[in-house]
Amino acid sequence: MVGFGTSSSQDDKSLAGFEELAMPLFDSLYNFARWLVHNQNDAEDLVQETYLKALRSFASFQPGTNFRAWMFRILKNTFLSSCSKLERRMTVAMDSEEDFPVLPATSVTPESLLERSGDDAVRCAIEQLPVIFREVILLCDVEDASYREIAEILSIPIGTVMSRLARARKAVRESLRSSPGAPLSAEAAQRTGGNERGVHR
Repeated sequence: MVGFGTSSSQDDKSLAGFEELAMPLFDSLYNFARWLVHNQNDAEDLVQETYLKALRSFASFQPGTNFRAWMFRILKNTFLSSCSKLERRMTVAMDSEEDFPVLPATSVTPESLLERSGDDAVRCAIEQLPVIFREVILLCDVEDASYREIAEILSIPIGTVMSRLARARKAVRESLRSSPGAPLSAEAAQRTGGNERGVHR
């Protein structure tokens, strides 16, 4: 659990307001961080730093706006600041928007990744995605964020969210189909065809 070390001049009312809004998001933020960094200790450090940064910046948060998106954006930016410039250049270079049309909503089954989230092949397939694709599929299919909310968190256009999501889902399906000794059945392949949901345990 996150603990806040505040000075004697800290406004108790402001702190209480922050905790009321922020603490219910702890599990979601940790879950997202755990997928991003693959390591429990690093995920805990990332979430801790996110909360401390958010607390220091809480006065700048505009009431009535999306607090969850604000918190996730701080976590994402904190994560990026810990990544090497080389890794960021590599992932950005793979972010071509061409030839990856958005999958139609009529072809999807929302529960598919949730049903298979305990499958090592599914976890491996998601963890091997470049960050720019991993974060989109996690926010949409794990955290159930809307395209608009994801666009706000990542500071990208909604069209880019949809394109990256289509690419991420395609990569996951292809990875599962090519897993050694564990080919997807027709039913499983269909279940990974669209708007999946998943949880990192």
